[in-house]
This record gives sequence, C-alpha cells and structure tokens, in this order.
Amino acid sequence: MKKFLTAAVAAFALMSASCQSVESTKVDPATIASSGEAVAVVQCVALGLTAIFHFVTITEASLDTVINKMLVAEAKALGGNKVQLLAAFETPKGGLLFKLAGNIVMLPPAAAVGIAVK
Repeated sequence: MKKFLTAAVAAFALMSASCQSVESTKVDPATIASSGEAVAVVQCVALGLTAIFHFVTITEASLDTVINKMLVAEAKALGGNKVQLLAAFETPKGGLLFKLAGNIVMLPPAAAVGIAVK
C-alpha cells in the first residue's frame, strides 16, 4: 500500500509540474503598428512534461494549445476580434537528435506572442 501511495503522489507531482502562463497588457492603438486597431499585446507560454527521450508525453505543450486555447482566448477577453501573430515556438520532439536531447525527464516549452486587434 505504501508503494502505491508513493507512486500516486509522485505521479500527481509530475503531472502538476507543467504549467501555463499568460501575460498581457493593454496598449494605445496609436503607438502600436498592426493590421488593425491594436487593443493589447499578449504573450503565452506553456511547459509540457515528457519522459524517456520524448517517447512518453505526460502533459503536452503544443502550438495548438498555446495559440488556440490561450492566445486567442486572452485576446478576446481583452476586447480583440482577431490576433496578429508575431512569433510562435515549440520545442521539436521528432527526429533522432531532438529525441536524444530530450533526456529522461524534460519540460519542453511552447510559446506564442501576438497583438489583439479589433
């Protein structure tokens, strides 16, 4: 029973180790050059959790999560209708070199930055 409890606590700690962060600031439309009327600048970062050279994904951090679920949702909450994407990044997990760089436990990040526009 002690081994099961220890394993359950360790699994919960590993699953909660990944995190998501959203930073934003409202801006004056006259000071930011964009394709529309700028409302805010939004930055989103998510950390996933993988194990054994990225073969086991415990918590995923992907561009889909960062852009669609975090960046667009925050932009709409700040009053924007669309997002002008400025930058996006995800740690590659495929290919032999990227898998070998994954180590036993890894926190691969995904990030996106955009301007919320009306």
